[in-house]
Amino acid sequence: AEEVGVEHLLRDINDPTISTVASLIEAKMGGLSSLSDKLSEMQAYLENAASGKIKPNSEIIANMQGILNLLPNLNVEDLVKSMLIKTNDLHMVIYLSSLIRSVIALHDLVNNQIRYNEQVHPMETTVGDEKDKKKKKDKSGEKKKEKDGAEEKKEDAAKQ
Repeated sequence: AEEVGVEHLLRDINDPTISTVASLIEAKMGGLSSLSDKLSEMQAYLENAASGKIKPNSEIIANMQGILNLLPNLNVEDLVKSMLIKTNDLHMVIYLSSLIRSVIALHDLVNNQIRYNEQVHPMETTVGDEKDKKKKKDKSGEKKKEKDGAEEKKEDAAKQ
């Protein structure tokens, strides 16, 4: 009795690596494969009956007629257009959600890098900022000196 209970519990455990969407798609693929096999079997039966290899059974042919009448007509232009629109909308949603996930992941990565740098080098960021300010001041002072030197050279050249 315990083994049976354990087996039932193990059947109900879902594999977390397989998403529910993947299992739904797998089920639909299996259903479409089965439909394709049955339609091929029906085609083979009708070809054999038409060629005279087997005697046609009117009950089987009536069931086939009923099955085929239940299938939707997919050649209607409005249906094709609406399916394309729906498919495009779904693909756009998938694309946008992937794009948003990527942007959020990049944002988190940048924030994580900033936090890491603040934790590892807390003083260097402030000291580095002060050094950058001093370098900018020194560079602007050097530029002024270079301009003054260039002007003096021009004046000397003009005097000669």
